[in-house]
Amino acid sequence: MRNTPPIKPWRCAGPRVAVLAAALCALTTIIPGAGAANPIKEKPSVHTETALSAKQQAIGPIAAFAATGDMTRLHAALGQGLDAGLTVGDCKEILVQLYAYAGFPRSLNALNEFMKVLAQREQRGIVDQPGGDSEPVPVGDELLAAGTANQTKLVGVAVSGPLFDFAPAIDRYLKTHLFGDIFARTNLDWQSRELATVATLAAMTGVESQLQSHLAISMNVGIAERQLRQFIETLAARVDADAGRRAQAALDKHLAAAKP
Repeated sequence: MRNTPPIKPWRCAGPRVAVLAAALCALTTIIPGAGAANPIKEKPSVHTETALSAKQQAIGPIAAFAATGDMTRLHAALGQGLDAGLTVGDCKEILVQLYAYAGFPRSLNALNEFMKVLAQREQRGIVDQPGGDSEPVPVGDELLAAGTANQTKLVGVAVSGPLFDFAPAIDRYLKTHLFGDIFARTNLDWQSRELATVATLAAMTGVESQLQSHLAISMNVGIAERQLRQFIETLAARVDADAGRRAQAALDKHLAAAKP
């Protein structure tokens, strides 16, 4: 992530979609209809106007405090998340995915803090649900195909561009690792992964373009505008006002760009 001029959302044949280049601020080209033909079975759900569940709302503070390294508040947020119904596996997966956006140090520190939370809860006699394991992730060429398909489905159209021609390794890492190894894991659904990513980016500064992109992707995977506004209210109330303002500004910018 860097503080160079942000990506502007591109327009495509359907709804306008902001391009995700993960944590990179790359100038990309969208190729409608391109990409692998056989994506991982995870499918975006239809938009729904129901309120976010307590579990979904609990993802925000966990991801945000992990991203900023606030271990004291993360400790409390993890306990609240478990009380709200998140499993041990859910929380671990959120904190593991965090490294792709906030770096390994934040992720490792957060996981270490989570171990402390679980030890304390066990001492108090609290039995938390372990959660399920992920189905096996493809390997080799199948992983590249699956990651490419996942990237295309999440963004809404295929992604390409001069940065990836300049540094093909980055393109392959994004497709095989972020969109393959991580997004192919089935023990956390895509909506939860995107809520975690939105909270992570909202808690940070200088990543507004990526935040806007992930708000667009959140809507692509079935999170409705009203639900995102509810999530942003949660960030403002339970994390800090600045995180809420950054997320609200990014959502407003995306919705304005998406108008026909």
